[in-house]
This record gives sequence, C-alpha cells and structure tokens, in this order.
Amino acid sequence: MADYPKAQNPLLLRFHRLMDAFAKSDDERDFYLDTVEGFILFVNLDKGLKELEELSRELKENLKRYRLIPKMTFYETKKFMEGFINEKVYDIDTKEKLSDIIQSKEARENFLEFIYDHLTELEKWQQYYVERSRIRIIEWLRNEQIQFVFEEDLDLSKNILEKLKMQLFESKAPKDVMQARELIFAKAKTYYSSEALNPRPKRGRPPKQAAKVELEPQVTVDLYTTVPPAARSFLFMPEITSAAAVTFSSRFDTEADLLASLRGSSRVKVDARLQALSERLESLRHLSARLVGGGVPGLEKEEKLLKAVSKAEEVVPEEMEPEKKRRPLLEVVRGFLPKKKKELEPSKVARRTEKRAIKTVTPLQKKPSKKSK
Repeated sequence: MADYPKAQNPLLLRFHRLMDAFAKSDDERDFYLDTVEGFILFVNLDKGLKELEELSRELKENLKRYRLIPKMTFYETKKFMEGFINEKVYDIDTKEKLSDIIQSKEARENFLEFIYDHLTELEKWQQYYVERSRIRIIEWLRNEQIQFVFEEDLDLSKNILEKLKMQLFESKAPKDVMQARELIFAKAKTYYSSEALNPRPKRGRPPKQAAKVELEPQVTVDLYTTVPPAARSFLFMPEITSAAAVTFSSRFDTEADLLASLRGSSRVKVDARLQALSERLESLRHLSARLVGGGVPGLEKEEKLLKAVSKAEEVVPEEMEPEKKRRPLLEVVRGFLPKKKKELEPSKVARRTEKRAIKTVTPLQKKPSKKSK
C-alpha cells in the first residue's frame, strides 16, 4: 500500500456498480474493490489459466489494497424478501402468495417472477431494494474505513468530475478542482453519520406533487492510472445508469435476460405482440416503397392487385359521378377475391324461381250494410 500514491480526495465510487457487484457476488464469483482509485475487479473464471494465476498473485501480494466484496448469503436474500413483504405489500392475497414463494425452492427467482408480473409491486420492490442495498453498501464501506462518495450523489458537472479523476493524486490543482474537493470532503462526512444507516422521513408538510422531470444521467469516463497489468482484463465496468437495471437475481446479468426468462410474464407477451405488429407495418411500408420502382419477391399477387386498382383509378375520368367511379374499382377487386362457396350462378337462381308455385289468394267480399237495405 505504501508503494502507491495517496488520493487527495475521497474515492469516487459508482453506487450502481457496487450494487450490481453485491447482488452477483456468490460462491462462484468474487469481486474486489480497490482502495487506491476505487475500481472494481471481477474474477471471471472464463479467462485463461495464465491470466487467473497472475491475478491471484497480484491479490496475494497486495492484500491491503483490495477488499473482497461480501457475498450475499441465503439468509440475507430471504431477509430482503421478508422485509419487503412485511413493510411494502398491503394486499392480503399478494402477501400470502409471496410468503409461500419464499418458503419454496428457487425462492429468489420465483419471487422476482411474481414481482415482475405485478407492476404495482414491481415499482415498490425496486425502490425498497435500492434503499436496503444502499444501507448495506455504506455499512460495509464504513467497516472497511474507506473514505468515499457516490458519484451519483454529487451535484457536479461532468467536466469537473473528470478533472477530479485525472488529478486524484496531485496535491496542487486548479481552483475549480480545489473547490470541488472541499464539496466532496463535506459530502463524505454524511456517509459516516447515524442518519446514513437509519434514514428517517422528513418532517413537516409534504411538498406539492409535480410532474417528474427525467434527466439523462451524467456518466463520466472511467480514468484509472494505477491499475496493475495483471488486473486490467478483470476490470468490472458495466454502464449502469439506473437502479432499475440492477436485478436481485444472481442467475441473470441484466434485466433484459431476466425478462426473457420469465414464464408467463405479461410484459414478454405484450412485447411479442408489439414486435409482430411492427413487423407487419414494416412489410407494408416496404411493399409500398418498392411498388413504384419494381417488384418485390414473394409478393406478386399483392402487387398485381394493387397495380390493377391503381390502373382502374387512372382510367376513370374525374368528370364522372362518384357512383360510376367506384364501380370499376370494385369490379377489379372482386376479380381477384375468391368466390364464396354458397354463391350460385344466375342461371341456377332463375331455375329455382321458376319452380316455385304461385299462390292465389281469393279476395274478401264486403258484406252489405243494414243501412243500404
């Protein structure tokens, strides 16, 4: 640790990356946090044997530099789910269903499958998961005595944050960088306060409800200057910009993989229908665009129909009445449409009418009234 330079301000950590690493860390996957610059290493067993041996040697020689991110145990995952059911689920039937799920096999994946099928519970779960994960990560960083700030919590411009990363080890820096360092030191103290682990709701009158303005997240460039050569291929740098993209699942890396695996998910069904509809609309656009210039392979029948309809419209003059203009168009279209099975020829219809007997009705005679007599 003494061989490395000392940072002049608290480490700039990505909360969403740490949250993702905490969720994925298990018996088969190890994640390490660097205490010099704040990068994360993922020990990917798919790498070559030589690369893994070099990384293992680097970790052993610099034990004080790297911190193993704790693994989420079965007891801890169950505690997450039970806390959500007891604190955030109000419907009795839903609460009983979720309670049964977490007592069964593959409780973690079945729990997520049920949550993603109920959109009202999904939003509450994502918020709860972020809040509990934040407390868990802050508590671990405090136990490791690491000075840090979450980059997502800083109200600084992208340019200033990148300057802070570039001049992390320089004691003398421009004025704007020195001012930003003072703000970061003040922010870092808040993570070591009692309120950081026990957040309380703000008292007083609640603010007026206003429409949420979704701003694009300011993602800065990753700038690391002290990464050892043995660890460069193991850098964990996913571009996660929202907490919704971090899943509670340990089996699937992204939310898209999770949604694709869900059985009976309404979201997947809706997406499939929209995809089919969009493909049909795209084929129609393609047909109309190619109809003028040339034929489209496989669509000769449709082209023939559309060309005949367009020719019929061109032959009819504009001076004719609307009813006469419609007749050629309908006749052309009827020529290409299949005839109905029950439709008969005019000669057969005439024969049937001839065979029918004509009924004769005797006229009613009016009786003479008494007055006429």
